[in-house]
Amino acid sequence: MDREDIEFDAEGVTLRGWFYPAAGGGRRAPCVVLAHGWASTKEMYLDDFAAVFAAAGLASVVFDFRGFGASDAAAGKPRREIDPWEQIRDYQHAITYAGNRPDVDADRIGLWGTSYSAGHAFAVAAMDRRVKAIVGQTPLISGRRTFEAFVRADIVNPALELLATDRAARARGETPGMIPVVTKDPTAMAALPTAESYAYFTIARRDRNPAWLNEVTLRSMEHMYGYEPGPYLPKISPTPLLMVVAPYDRLTPGEWALAAYETAAQPKKLVMLPGGHFSVYTGESFKLASSAARDWFAEHLLAR
Repeated sequence: MDREDIEFDAEGVTLRGWFYPAAGGGRRAPCVVLAHGWASTKEMYLDDFAAVFAAAGLASVVFDFRGFGASDAAAGKPRREIDPWEQIRDYQHAITYAGNRPDVDADRIGLWGTSYSAGHAFAVAAMDRRVKAIVGQTPLISGRRTFEAFVRADIVNPALELLATDRAARARGETPGMIPVVTKDPTAMAALPTAESYAYFTIARRDRNPAWLNEVTLRSMEHMYGYEPGPYLPKISPTPLLMVVAPYDRLTPGEWALAAYETAAQPKKLVMLPGGHFSVYTGESFKLASSAARDWFAEHLLAR
């Protein structure tokens, strides 16, 4: 499918991505804005979701957050630093870019997020009424609970001390500390210390983005520890919400997502998928997740 390489400004930072036109063309189409989760780039399967949406008559803006993939980092900031609030603003800049395109209907914009970025999508949808429909799949609900679930109880305090040491070092002008996103050794320190995470990133790098680097800044972990997108869910209404949950998800536990879903008001819908956190990107779970999102956006954007 034809797509256009794009770039747009985000408070002085150039973000880059792809624009997928809606099938049919010749009209101002509804548009879905997509960005990936923790440390991933757009090449890691987001093109597959955008192609499904485009075939249904939904344009897509797919982009990399600042400091990742094709996008620039802010002046004086390191690459591969995950600041959830900067990423939330990047989503809003992408919405602005989409709405300013002559081939997009600015009154019919949807937002799609996955894992960490699903939490961002909840926050944006609660604050920014330009979003007319939202999909969050395998969502992060609580950064602190997730951090504490990853880190053994006996090393939580040493880990927090490490983050404080890195903060002091950066204040002295030293190079930011980095941590691997994943490791093969489950006992080694990593941002996502699970076998499922290692398998996903290993395969995605091999098959989709060989240039992907297996590291994020230590401060990214500090940001996650203080990030709580779950409380935004009750504030999303009246924007229609679709939540896609994998009950066997152990990275962002499915039971946390289900409990958070109950706090959201109508209109909303829940879709349950087989498999774990990363199953949604390939195979049968991808077909189910992408078709559920396509149908949700079609119902609430194409029909407007």
